[in-house]
Amino acid sequence: MFQASGPDHDDFFAHRCILVNGPVIVGAGPSGLAVGAGLKGQGVPFVMLERADCIASLWQNRTYDRLKLHLPKQFCQLPNFPFPEEFPEYPTKYQFISYLESYAKQFNIKPHFNETVQSAKYDEIFGLWRVKTISTSSSDIPCQVEYICKWLVVATGENAEKVLPEFEGLQDFGMEVSLDLCNHNASPSMVVRSSVHVLPREVLGRSTFELAATMMKRLPLWMVDKLKDTQGKTPVLDIGALEKIRSGKIKVVPGIKRFSSGKVELVNSEILEIDSVILATGYRSNVPSWLKENEFFTEDGIPKNPFPNGWKGNAGLYAVGFTRRGLSGASLDAMSVALDIAKSWKEDTMQKKKTVAARHRRCISHF
Repeated sequence: MFQASGPDHDDFFAHRCILVNGPVIVGAGPSGLAVGAGLKGQGVPFVMLERADCIASLWQNRTYDRLKLHLPKQFCQLPNFPFPEEFPEYPTKYQFISYLESYAKQFNIKPHFNETVQSAKYDEIFGLWRVKTISTSSSDIPCQVEYICKWLVVATGENAEKVLPEFEGLQDFGMEVSLDLCNHNASPSMVVRSSVHVLPREVLGRSTFELAATMMKRLPLWMVDKLKDTQGKTPVLDIGALEKIRSGKIKVVPGIKRFSSGKVELVNSEILEIDSVILATGYRSNVPSWLKENEFFTEDGIPKNPFPNGWKGNAGLYAVGFTRRGLSGASLDAMSVALDIAKSWKEDTMQKKKTVAARHRRCISHF
């Protein structure tokens, strides 16, 4: 039995505790599923925690209906499970969700839904991670659970939390993209506060991403990144909005100063009459809010080491889904994480068996 002193250990068994014979994976999106599938293939047990009531909650609950993957499907598939041949080159939102559900079923991944991680902290005395959660899966009464594990995989990704800017008067409008609005006879205005690096989705009939992948085989990685990435900004793949902007059908305006009833005042003092406001301000990592660690992740919740070296930290801590290289980057990291944990888990399991066997021999000898 564990013994410890001090305030950090007084409540070690105050709540329901579960000792996990394997890693705890936080997040049941594409990144978490990819890690889970890799561990299944290696015979490593795990617990996967998901705050929502479904897998890939970002895709299922926070995306608009006409959304499609902006990269060809071969660059978006997860490890060891290709997209169905009948899917188009750029699958729709619902096709991608169907693919992820089939992926989870194929590898028999069963997350613990409605379980929100409150904190995760490494216990240096015991050499284990303590992951505290609030679960509402079994009843309306929240249940506190603490998972004790040797390995922790952070798979919540770069887009776990909405970015909501504060504007004076914004509360007067409902929150509900410019190309879709224009195609449906609306007159949208797009607020752009800084330069945007725009690339076409296809060049000469080939995917821009596919061309970049070809370039990476012939040019140094830093040069390809320099061509694609300007001033640290991920390029936007255009599917028609740029033409609408050039024609004036989509109006580009500077930053917002304040809102008032039916109007918005811009930083250049121009006033526009508007009907609604759509915040396309994106998402960010929520890791700093629950992971009690400051060596592996930055204050923004992104691994300090850039791709491809940002997947492994110290003391059994791993990260998947933070590469800023989409699903292909997440898949590469997921495979690395699964193999690394599997190696450590098998070594740990073998050592435990040797220890048990030695104790058994001593007991027989004593008898």
